[in-house]
Amino acid sequence: MKQVWVILALGMLVPAVARAEPIAISVESGTGGFSSTGGVTSGSRTINLGTVVMPAGSSGTFLIDGLRSGVNYSVSLGLTGMNGWDTLTAEILDPARDGDDRADAAEQPSYVPAGYTTSNNLDGISFAQDSSLARSAVFAGGAATVTADEITNVRDLLMFTGLGTDTARVAFGLRNWGGAGFLLRLSASGNPAPEPASLLLLGTGIAGLFAARRRRAVTA
Repeated sequence: MKQVWVILALGMLVPAVARAEPIAISVESGTGGFSSTGGVTSGSRTINLGTVVMPAGSSGTFLIDGLRSGVNYSVSLGLTGMNGWDTLTAEILDPARDGDDRADAAEQPSYVPAGYTTSNNLDGISFAQDSSLARSAVFAGGAATVTADEITNVRDLLMFTGLGTDTARVAFGLRNWGGAGFLLRLSASGNPAPEPASLLLLGTGIAGLFAARRRRAVTA
């Protein structure tokens, strides 16, 4: 009799597993040379966006759908093509006209595509706010400074500032209480600080200008 109950219990579990929706992630748009390589993978609580190529001034969006409601997901990605910029901005964009737009900003930024708005406090989408998930951008020789803007209705945004050149590994969290699909926008901006060698050359150049001026003054 116990064996019958075990079989019945397993029979009840199988349909529940079959009904689980897979996480679907794809690149929705890209400008300035933005591209995604290396493949996107996901687990029960993890999302790996592969390797993202981001030249200076580029931006791109991932369409993310199928997250389990209320679950904190740990997101990671690799960055390449980082010459000429030092700030990565990650922002959540919420589908428009889905019943939670009344708190959205009246004027939307020009980069927000049609059918979407910036994320407010009513849509349930966030960078896993108040969770213990890491927010970091690590590169050879250092790590970026992370700034969050997610406690107002204006937007949900993370800024990783002070990135080194070449490559980096970025991590942050995502959570969606509503379960509907949304956009994750990544953009590259800012100018990296000159390297010590560049500073030395700059200093040498300025010193040379002063010396030339001084020689002209003495000659006159």
